[in-house]
Amino acid sequence: MTTVPTDSEGFVIRRAERADLLSVFRIEKACFPQPWPYAAFEQFVGEAGFMVAVRDGEVVGYVVSDTVPNYGRDIGHVKDIAVREDARGRGVGRRLLERALTALVLDGAALVKLEVREGNRRAQSLYRDVGFEPMRRVPRYYGDGEAALIMVLDVADRRPSGGDHHPDE
Repeated sequence: MTTVPTDSEGFVIRRAERADLLSVFRIEKACFPQPWPYAAFEQFVGEAGFMVAVRDGEVVGYVVSDTVPNYGRDIGHVKDIAVREDARGRGVGRRLLERALTALVLDGAALVKLEVREGNRRAQSLYRDVGFEPMRRVPRYYGDGEAALIMVLDVADRRPSGGDHHPDE
């Protein structure tokens, strides 16, 4: 297992392992009114796009992303990202998002999309800061009736030139 060196905030980002699932699920339930089921996370264990941020041996955040083939212009999808409340405001979410983008680019994505609740201004601000732009609004996207903003980022220009590198190498 390879990890990113500990930064000034004392956390590392690494690929999620089965032992992380309960912590990830607890964060999911605490952060979202309609959390993913535990089994949804199980299917991503071992995937390059499922990463956790760990501080002092505890999972404090995670991201789930993947790439879908799309006629030569593959689409990356940031499916889920969350940071434990007591770890927010320290760059954990930004680092997770940036690592996910790197993994998606290395997996061949030319475009990355995500959905965000229309009322989640904090997340929208982060996504805009990283370069995402709103593409469209989807009314009643979430089960509670709230609309989603679909945001996209063209990452084609971020592709590494040559070599087969993997984000965990």
